[in-house]
Amino acid sequence: MTYDIRPMGDRALLVTTPNPASLATAICGLRLDGVTEAVPAAETVLIRFDPTCNRSNLRRAINELDDLPATTNSRTHVVIPVTYDGEDLDDVANACGIDVAEVIAIHCAPTYTVAFCGFAPGFAYLSGLDPRLTVSRMSTPRPRVRAGAVAIADRWSAVYPRASPGGWRLLGTTTMSLFDLSRTQPAALKPGDTVQFTPVTSVTTSRP
Repeated sequence: MTYDIRPMGDRALLVTTPNPASLATAICGLRLDGVTEAVPAAETVLIRFDPTCNRSNLRRAINELDDLPATTNSRTHVVIPVTYDGEDLDDVANACGIDVAEVIAIHCAPTYTVAFCGFAPGFAYLSGLDPRLTVSRMSTPRPRVRAGAVAIADRWSAVYPRASPGGWRLLGTTTMSLFDLSRTQPAALKPGDTVQFTPVTSVTTSRP
């Protein structure tokens, strides 16, 4: 297929695609001379290369790729246990016109895909959120969201890997470590991985 490919300076190309994680995985799998990195985002892949790379060959190789899901042997399925005790659980239920138990059930039902990582080390944007849970970010972000907070915003779900400011709607928490520099691979999630949330305990009544 033919992609929209644009130069980004003299050492990178930006490719627009409906499946950035899949395309980035495929490009890395080609092991093309001079290509140093393929970084997926929400709708694009940034391909970085050094001076040894033949750009014409790179463009040709990209356009020869089928935009297919990443192969199963290149991804990991991660199950994340969640205690649904988030500060915004009631507000999300009210905004979506459903009760808290339905919010939890709907949030746990999909198998999510790590579309890309950003904002902070280990922060993975998870696609696959049910449209019934579409809510906007907060107008004023919290100055501190605790590590392990499970949240949603717009069409994404995510887990805060460490304490940081944040404006996503908080549904719960997990004790699973999403980013740890002592590990060989510090980030628990990478683009293309799949994620399932599973409830540990839940809060199903409104809180004062």
